[in-house]
Amino acid sequence: MRVLILGGDGYLGWPTAMAFSKKIYDVMVVDNYLRRDLSRKHDVEPLWSVPNLLERVRIWQELAGQTIHARIGDCCEYPFLSAIFKEFQPEVVIHYAEQPSAPYSMLNHESARITLNNNLQSTLNIAWAIHEHVPDCHIVKLGTMGVYGTPNIDIEEGWIDIEHKGRKDRFLFPRQASSLYHTTKIQDTDMLWFYTRTWGLRVTDLQQGPVYGLETNETVLDERLGTIFNYDELFGTVINRFVVQAIAGHPLTVYGKGGQTRGYINIKDTIACVELAMLNPSAAGELNIYNQVTETFSVNQLAERVVKVGNERGHAAQIKSIENPRVEKEEHYYNPTYSGLKDLGLEPHYLTDEVLNRMFEVVEKYQHDIQQHKIFRGIKW
Repeated sequence: MRVLILGGDGYLGWPTAMAFSKKIYDVMVVDNYLRRDLSRKHDVEPLWSVPNLLERVRIWQELAGQTIHARIGDCCEYPFLSAIFKEFQPEVVIHYAEQPSAPYSMLNHESARITLNNNLQSTLNIAWAIHEHVPDCHIVKLGTMGVYGTPNIDIEEGWIDIEHKGRKDRFLFPRQASSLYHTTKIQDTDMLWFYTRTWGLRVTDLQQGPVYGLETNETVLDERLGTIFNYDELFGTVINRFVVQAIAGHPLTVYGKGGQTRGYINIKDTIACVELAMLNPSAAGELNIYNQVTETFSVNQLAERVVKVGNERGHAAQIKSIENPRVEKEEHYYNPTYSGLKDLGLEPHYLTDEVLNRMFEVVEKYQHDIQQHKIFRGIKW
């Protein structure tokens, strides 16, 4: 199977590329280094450096004996992306090629513009490239559970059946984003649903919760194959950030009451979910939506678990509740459905003390490289 991974240099994209290459898929990765450039611009580079994408591909070839094709370019430039689709003729495209940070999207007007333009233009270009060159290609797009917000009803997997004045129909589940980034993910789904109905595209939309973890079966082969690991407020996810804060002696940054509850997923399960979606493609004219999480936690629960493991390892970890810089509910109902991917065969990795201990073990090797000023900036919206 020819698999095109857009955003193949990223935290999720590069591990996915290696995992699929190892399984003898024909893999091509595309990236324009947006995340690297933004991290450098805002002085929030990852905890450790990783080689550029072309060098990563060469290292993988050397160690694994498998070829990953790589192209450096911008998915928002349609002539470039169109040529990629025409050349490679992918059977499935994994769409990671978006600005991935809610805090960054709310930083200022420039960050909002970049987020809006990048995320929507890349999605539009993918739809058109498939329509023009490979109409049977299956789109697997990474969405976010953040599109749903925190409604006071159970969150279904993308769709909801409504009865109104004696009549019934099926609609996309109501969405209420909490940042511009999440809003672009809503617009992605709406755009792809439109082109699915209009052109008969095949689309699977994976509404993913925050990801945690540092390692996959492939990244451990050589430290040069490691994925990008941010621990800052802009691009770091909450569990990854908490582990670094505990090691650095920085109080864990719990916003407000800490009752904010979300669904979480291990990076290994992200790769597994994407492959399951790829191997169970949507039919022509069909939009499948899965909620890609494996368990739910409040921020307080996460902080307490990280502090427990951190203190057992000799760190003076502590929790500090700070004024919430975000407009969000700090106590709320949250009950998402997430059975679809398990029904397809997902065997989840859960957040155990063993998993946290391994994360601590890896980060401790780089603890002298942690820069305190990167941890918290107080971005407000």
